[in-house]
Amino acid sequence: MVEQSAHLLAAILTSATVVAALLWAFPPPKRLSGRVRPYTGAGGRSGPGAADGGRSWATSSSAAVRLFGPIVLAAAHRVGRVAERVGEDQLALRLRQARLYSGLDDRDRVASYRLAVLGTTVMFLALGAGVTVVLRQSTLVVLVASLGCGLAGALRVRGRLDRTLERRRSKMKIEISTINQLLAIRVRSGSGIIHAVGELTERGSGEVIGELRTALRMHRSGMSAPAAFRRLAEVTPEAHCARTYKLLASSEEMGVDLASGLRALADDARQTRREALRRSATKRRSAMLVPTIAILAPVMLLFVAAPLPQLILGWK
Repeated sequence: MVEQSAHLLAAILTSATVVAALLWAFPPPKRLSGRVRPYTGAGGRSGPGAADGGRSWATSSSAAVRLFGPIVLAAAHRVGRVAERVGEDQLALRLRQARLYSGLDDRDRVASYRLAVLGTTVMFLALGAGVTVVLRQSTLVVLVASLGCGLAGALRVRGRLDRTLERRRSKMKIEISTINQLLAIRVRSGSGIIHAVGELTERGSGEVIGELRTALRMHRSGMSAPAAFRRLAEVTPEAHCARTYKLLASSEEMGVDLASGLRALADDARQTRREALRRSATKRRSAMLVPTIAILAPVMLLFVAAPLPQLILGWK
């Protein structure tokens, strides 16, 4: 009787969870105008349909895309909001800073990221459910394992974004001091800002050089040089690079002493990296003491404490 009650409770919880998930992923339809507006372009960027990058599901040549495209995109939007608790603009900025899904506009980047989160979540969820079913676990265990694996899959994509962004930021921290020094040399020799940046981008490579090339492209397409550098300072992931771009914009506008400012920024970036390396080395030395304390210390205590019973109690 107890076993039957447990099975009934597990079935009820499973049904309630599935119904709640379906209602959360696919809420009841709203008014027709609100449902049509995201696909006609009259509704701006709000709602799940805004992340499709301007694609028209209704005009697609594939019937499957027209039928299931909005449903999949809405589910990807809702699952992605669980893994990434930020707005669409902030997520697009993070994807642009990490250089993921390059060649797409902001809405297409967000849509591609949401679909990647959905695909990984479904794959991990199915894997967790399959393993527990093969092991002949109860319904409750299957449900909990599936949800846990699905959450792990969603967080895995978020972790990939964070790691990619951190690796790019680390590279830029290394490059910016050298870039500032080279720009200071060229500016001191009489070159203009745009000319100095152009010479540097022609011969150099790297993350910072790529951003400077982007500023030159914006300038050549009609944007003023200060506006291009300030735009670059807004989207760069590294604070030292943002300070350099703001200095370039201010120098182009007001004619400040650029060479001295660039040298000061280079020294500051180098000092900041030196302090970061010193802190990292201290942490690594502390981590190296853990095996010594955890393994050798108990053995030493045993050797020290071994003769104590004989000395104190007279045991032989």
